[in-house]
Amino acid sequence: MAGKEQEQHEEPEIIYIPDEEGNEEEFEVIMKFEVDGSDKKYMMVVPVEADEESDEVYAFRYEEDENGDDLKLYTIEDEEEWNIVEETFNTLMAEYDEEEDQ
Repeated sequence: MAGKEQEQHEEPEIIYIPDEEGNEEEFEVIMKFEVDGSDKKYMMVVPVEADEESDEVYAFRYEEDENGDDLKLYTIEDEEEWNIVEETFNTLMAEYDEEEDQ
């Protein structure tokens, strides 16, 4: 069972998000995290089809059922909530970069 779990981490997680016209776009999930002191979960995604130069990262609040099957994404409308998510993401990225350097 442990082998399967390890395999999962190497394979990028892909989700499909419909755009304004209803066309599904492919996004790779680069990070999932929870914000301290809240039960809200967030994910950071990047478009799969984007140019290499594009470093566009999108953040969504998400909820999933117990099985992890039914994923619902919510855009972050609230500026205060966005600031918390951005700060958490930047902190996690800084920690990740430090680990990479060691």
